[in-house]
Amino acid sequence: METLISQAPFGKTPDGTPVEIYTLREAGGIEARICTYGGILVSLKAPDRSGHLDDVVLGFDHLDGYLALNPYFGALVGRYGNRIAKAAFTLDGVTYSLAANNGPNALHGGVKGFDKAVWQVTRTHAASAPALELNYLSQDGEEGYPGNLRVKAVYSLTADLGLRLDFAATTDKTTIVNLTQHTYFNLAGKGNVLGHQVQIDADRFTPVDSALIPTGELRPVAGTPLDFRRPTAIGARIEQDDEQLQRGHGYDHNFVLNHSKGNLDVIARVNEPGTGRVLEVLTTEPGVQFYTGNHLDGTIKGKSGQVYHKRAGFCLEAQHFPDSPNHPQFPTVTLHAGAVYRNTIVFRFPSQFSPHG
Repeated sequence: METLISQAPFGKTPDGTPVEIYTLREAGGIEARICTYGGILVSLKAPDRSGHLDDVVLGFDHLDGYLALNPYFGALVGRYGNRIAKAAFTLDGVTYSLAANNGPNALHGGVKGFDKAVWQVTRTHAASAPALELNYLSQDGEEGYPGNLRVKAVYSLTADLGLRLDFAATTDKTTIVNLTQHTYFNLAGKGNVLGHQVQIDADRFTPVDSALIPTGELRPVAGTPLDFRRPTAIGARIEQDDEQLQRGHGYDHNFVLNHSKGNLDVIARVNEPGTGRVLEVLTTEPGVQFYTGNHLDGTIKGKSGQVYHKRAGFCLEAQHFPDSPNHPQFPTVTLHAGAVYRNTIVFRFPSQFSPHG
């Protein structure tokens, strides 16, 4: 297996900070392009049933797009992915106030979350294969969060047509952390995703209130439009008269995964019948947010001038549950000084075509 990595300039941020883009390529396999701004997965080329490579993620051709109207396309998200109710949480008796950047709530780390930081590259090769290691120091008080949080994110290609992301983080003061990856996929490379067949290994989900904050209930998916235990087209039930779908304007919900946290398991599988592409998502996390591009409205022009309309892409954001700091019964997101936060996510593309024989 020949795996290559290359580097090129990708522009500058408004304050003049240079941004680089790295390409990880496996001969006959997949290709990933990642930029240092937001650790964004700019493109991901995967083979269809005939072995033809096509870009299967939404985004922009140039940095300017990501600096402007960007709904977290491809980004690393932190310090806390997803929503925190009323932009506040209490930790060790101290209440911390965050930016309310999603109605009354905090979303995806705040006004300037990890998705808008320029990450530092500290390594481009691992022992066995090229890898891109990105680092970021989130300082004590940044966006209202306590503790200096040192974050490492390592992207690497795997021999089985996968893109792997390994997070690690440490803090010098008790804090909360919930990191994820926010890529929008379209396995056909164009059009909408309503015909994609989705399967999620979850018997329960966390229903939300009108502000998309979990109520605290872990509700069975059985008998609801959120039952993806068997492969089901995204469009099969998305327009049903259901309170949860109405609140999310489609699917925008956290699923309680059946696997044991810490195990790296396949938790979701998506098939695009037209191309034969299959995406498997593996994670060590206890939840995954399934989002169906409900707020894309045709105002964003992306790669090659493509206009991103509603349902142009879907996200499977492996994570802890939304608003966990305010729900003690949810798996904890507290990180203590001296402890190490770890989180692994893999996007894998098994198919009838095998470049390795």
